[in-house]
Parts: sequence; structure tokens; C-alpha cells
Amino acid sequence: MEKSLETACLKKLAKGDHRSYEILFLYYHPRIHHFLCGFIKNDEEAFDMTQDIFYKVWENRLSMGEVTSFKAYLFTMARHMIYNNYEHNLVKEKYTISQLQLEEEYNPEEEFFAKELSLLIDLVIEQMPEQRRRIFKLSREKGLSGDEIATRLNISKRTVENQISNALKDLRKALQCFIIFFFL
Repeated sequence: MEKSLETACLKKLAKGDHRSYEILFLYYHPRIHHFLCGFIKNDEEAFDMTQDIFYKVWENRLSMGEVTSFKAYLFTMARHMIYNNYEHNLVKEKYTISQLQLEEEYNPEEEFFAKELSLLIDLVIEQMPEQRRRIFKLSREKGLSGDEIATRLNISKRTVENQISNALKDLRKALQCFIIFFFL
């Protein structure tokens, strides 16, 4: 487009002239659309973005008389649209990945089995003889060493080790039954 025609159209557009807008639109729309398509690789999305650019031109028509190069003005807007599009797609991709990770992390079936297993372990521990239960809880829940438990309960370290060993045997038996019942 000739510079003088472009300048005249921009000055008339600043006064609200629809015909000047139409001339600029018809000349530049295909060029901007093609430019956007080259980056976006999606014809419909590039078309929508081009429409948005020309909508903004119409919204800002009062200031168009001050624009010295309409072509540069449009391509700058298009470049910003491309940046925004890439940022939007990046955010969307990160969100999708995080949602997929959340879905992988949460498995209702696994949660069910974990709760059932926890209940079974609690039940087995509660059915142990009093001294074995107390020693096992001090070891596993409180994190005390064999020496600390022996000192606290005033028993030998060997008794503590035997009781923990027996408690673990009780749990293994219960877990074997659990596995057979739920998984076979």
C-alpha cells in the first residue's frame, strides 16, 4: 500500500471513517493472518488472532492518526499476540501435566487397600500379648532403640529383641493372609 494512501486512511480512520478502516483491513488482514499462521500453525487460531488485532485497531481508531507506519504497528501487535499465545500454551501445558500427575498420585483402589492394610496392622498389634504390644509400639511408633526400651521397661535387651521379632512374625502372617485374600 502506498504510504500516502495509508496515511490518508489512518487520518480518516481517526475520525471514525468506516471506508478507510475497510481499505486497511482488506489490504493488511491477509498479510497479518499469513504471518500469524507461520508461527501458530493453526489457521483458525491465527484467524481469530487477526480478527482481535483489527478489533483493537477499531477500538483505538482515535489514535490512528498519530501512527507513522501502520504495517509496523500491526506486525508489532501480531508479535505480541504470538508471545501471549506461547505463554498461554505453556501455562496450559504445565496445568495439564500437573493434573495428570495428580491423577497418577491419587488412586482410590490403592487408598482403599492402604486403609485396609493399616486397619489390619492395628488389629494385629492390638491382639498381641501386652508386653509384646508395648515393646513393639515403643520401637516402631516412638522410635526407641532396644537398649532404651530395655531400660525403660526394666527388662533385658534380649527380651526386647525377641518380642520385636515375634511381633514382626505376627505381622508377616497377617500380611500373607491379606495378600492372599485381596490379590489372589
